[in-house]
Amino acid sequence: MSFADLKRKSQSNFDFLQKELEKSSSNKNVDERFWKPEVDASGNGYAVIRFLPAPEGETLPWAKLYSHAFQGPGGWYIENSRTTLDRNEKDPVGEVNRRLWNSGSDEDKETARKQKRKLQYYSNIYVVKDPKHPENEGKVFLYKYGKKIHDKIIAAMQPEFQDEEKVNVFDLWEGANFKLKIKKVAGYWNYDSSEFDSVSALSADDDQLEATWKSEHSLAAFTAPDQFKSYEDLEKRLNLVLGIGSRPAPRVPDESFEDESEGRGSFNDADIMAPPAQSSFRQQMSAPSPVKQEAVVEDDDALSYFASLAEE
Repeated sequence: MSFADLKRKSQSNFDFLQKELEKSSSNKNVDERFWKPEVDASGNGYAVIRFLPAPEGETLPWAKLYSHAFQGPGGWYIENSRTTLDRNEKDPVGEVNRRLWNSGSDEDKETARKQKRKLQYYSNIYVVKDPKHPENEGKVFLYKYGKKIHDKIIAAMQPEFQDEEKVNVFDLWEGANFKLKIKKVAGYWNYDSSEFDSVSALSADDDQLEATWKSEHSLAAFTAPDQFKSYEDLEKRLNLVLGIGSRPAPRVPDESFEDESEGRGSFNDADIMAPPAQSSFRQQMSAPSPVKQEAVVEDDDALSYFASLAEE
């Protein structure tokens, strides 16, 4: 561009920069790898997505992560729980919560409920239809979801009744699209009406399917050891948040903790075993992903707590 062009386009360039600034401000701290549904003014939302198989070099098509998010007199405690790595791992919040629960005090039990673990899942998805943002259609994103949607996956892969056919919803050829239907019930996003469609291939073109598969993001990265602080560091942070020691800088939860699903913690979770690796691309993608029913404790009080975060 010549100097004359620079002078002539100065105003249009300024307008362009203004728009880019607005865009960067509105997308502050937003991870563009993630897709999130959007609801209308009445709290209803609709989209169609397809859960994708495990990324290349990985085994499971989901990552399962426990975390804590609560506020104490010394600020916010927002940390991944080491119990994600192993159910027998020590976690300082869990130890505090057990003492609170066993104290016999109703007030202590309420505090323990508010501080309990929050369960989240991560999967790669292909956006089939997104009426609010059609530019997302045909693209691969990460999707964070809770127990309600995970239960629907389990129900499709391990149906209760003999006349219902098992569906590997993560399969590119024999899977099924997921119709995400969101309603606002008592102030919260509700997914009860969401359902899987009939079995169908995502595409008839294997080359396109392979390109989609290779566009996936790592899921193992969410539960890699470097994503978890040591017990000592977590304990130090917890002591600060609970007011035992010097006061830390204020910390607020990002939108990832405004979980649109249930956001309920759970205990005594069963391990999920990985299937053996397959040789060819089609064999690897078609291999059924095992899902093991988990013993999850429902807790409406935990949901109420996260609602209070939004109100604050």
